[in-house]
Amino acid sequence: MSKINTLTPLASRRQFLLTGLAALTFAGLNSAYAREESASLRTRTSHSQPKKNAGGRRVITLDPGHGGIDTGAIGGNGSQEKHVVLAIARNVRTILRQKGYDARLTRDSDEFIPLYDRVEIAHKHGADMFISIHADGFTNPSAAGASAFALSNRGASSAMAKYLSEKENAADDVAGNRVKDHDRYLQQVLFDLVQTNTIKNSLTLGSHVLRQIRHVHRLHSKNTEQAAFVVLKSPSVPSVLVETSFITNPQEERLLGTTAFRQKIAHAIAAGIVSYFNWFDNHKAHSRRG
Repeated sequence: MSKINTLTPLASRRQFLLTGLAALTFAGLNSAYAREESASLRTRTSHSQPKKNAGGRRVITLDPGHGGIDTGAIGGNGSQEKHVVLAIARNVRTILRQKGYDARLTRDSDEFIPLYDRVEIAHKHGADMFISIHADGFTNPSAAGASAFALSNRGASSAMAKYLSEKENAADDVAGNRVKDHDRYLQQVLFDLVQTNTIKNSLTLGSHVLRQIRHVHRLHSKNTEQAAFVVLKSPSVPSVLVETSFITNPQEERLLGTTAFRQKIAHAIAAGIVSYFNWFDNHKAHSRRG
């Protein structure tokens, strides 16, 4: 993979915050990106092989969870996960594009996309990385903090990981059996993953993201957890699901409703992505020397 050339920002983040222009900048760029990507989010019923990246900028597919008829988790004050995570994902996209990455969304509006198609969109993008962004809920409102999850082919790493994966994997239930049948293919992908480094790289990616988030928000789990999330079942693309917080926790629901917190989390996720690619390049260079 080619070396990443970061772009020189037009102004420092401190200047943006002081002048009150940060929110306007994100809004303007996100509007332009929405028009640019709107034609690329439809997929066929048959699954494609991951598109080969011919070089140039690295491609990151950002997946805002839920959407449309699937609201996701709902907070005590009525906040809906699908809206919160779309706002965060748009911010991550803006930050990454300013740094020279080719960052794209699986959805850029309030629409329902089956789990199968989210993986397919990443393949069509020729993604080097897939990040699914969530703000999930739990039966106990005291559950709090951010988490990162990679795929597991040996069962969940904790009771919470099992609960969340089962909850997320049920997202397609709202669309009926026609959509759910497509996910049978994804079950077969686990066989291919056994002999690859995809899960290992995903675990490393999760650790880089968590290391950055811990500076701006508490962690629910300090290590990357694992479970059989359908949306993470790409055979060759490092994939992580990030729970930015629990929308069912009253304090965290309030935080998620603020622009400042959503941007802090977005900057942390973006920083984790950059950190991972730096690690990957160094690791690859070291392996070649060895």
